[in-house]
Amino acid sequence: MKSTTIAVDVAKEVLEVAVSVRPGQVSEQKRLSRAAFMKFCTDQPPATVLLEACGSAHYWGRRLQSLGHRVVLLPPHATRPYVFRNKTDRTDTRGLLEAFRNEDIHPVPVKSVSQQALTALHRLRSTWLATRTARLNTVRGLLREFGCTIPVGAHHVLAKTWDLLADPESGLPDALRPGLAAACTEIRDLEGRIRVVEDQLQALADQTPAVARLRSIPGVGLITATALVAFVGDVQRFPSGRHFASYLGLTPRERSSGLVRRLGAISKRGDVYLRMLLIHGARAVLWAAKKRPTPDRLRAWALHLQTLRGHNKAAVALANKLARIVWAVWKHDVDFREEAA
Repeated sequence: MKSTTIAVDVAKEVLEVAVSVRPGQVSEQKRLSRAAFMKFCTDQPPATVLLEACGSAHYWGRRLQSLGHRVVLLPPHATRPYVFRNKTDRTDTRGLLEAFRNEDIHPVPVKSVSQQALTALHRLRSTWLATRTARLNTVRGLLREFGCTIPVGAHHVLAKTWDLLADPESGLPDALRPGLAAACTEIRDLEGRIRVVEDQLQALADQTPAVARLRSIPGVGLITATALVAFVGDVQRFPSGRHFASYLGLTPRERSSGLVRRLGAISKRGDVYLRMLLIHGARAVLWAAKKRPTPDRLRAWALHLQTLRGHNKAAVALANKLARIVWAVWKHDVDFREEAA
């Protein structure tokens, strides 16, 4: 029985389509508009549709799944080596067909609407947070040029700046005062937007039992738990905790040959945002563990490693450990239980 495979190169206005009935051969190639593409897919019998996991791919994946097709999203970095000679939409579809034949390339699951809503909220929050940090640093730098220093801590910036603006003898030029006031107002507005997004994340987290389970783990709070649910999706696709940690780029990079095995620093593959959240959570666990009179087994191990390797390496190693705990808690649907050291 022949199985039809359809490779699609997604763009904003037009979509390149390559149909393959026999592996390694393209029987039909078309360039269709968005409306014509949906009509083409509706007229096709159930087939395997290949797309790169890029912008709007999850939307098209849901639309095609509703038509009865099997959708496979392939990572763009894994399909690029199969594009020979010049890079065009036509060669991209042929590269998708060739990459699909490689069993070592793991497909990306199609995100649901609720998952994409969570990811969109996280993207908005991280964008506004980066803008807020840039504005705070700008205000600090400008005030330093006039001899006004602000203590360490973001919460000091607005209060100190408003005090300087209210004081006519602070030494700030009159030409600079309206600009600084506008920057402070922008920072305050950004903080309000961030709080609104976090309230929305909390409302969505209350409807997701997995988030409550993940928040029982040390170093995993609202932001990290909702980000894991949004970006990872189904944890059952990972056979072990090491596979999950490797997916996040927290396992050592290996360069081995023959009888010699060399393990280096972490690979830093996978989602940068999730890895950053877990490492920041591990840092918080390390700092809080120093104040506990009797740390549990996990914190005692992290503190001992800190004395041997230093704070940064201990934080990354603890993030690796937390990723494996996340997998176990999430997969078996149980709360994290502390064990005595």
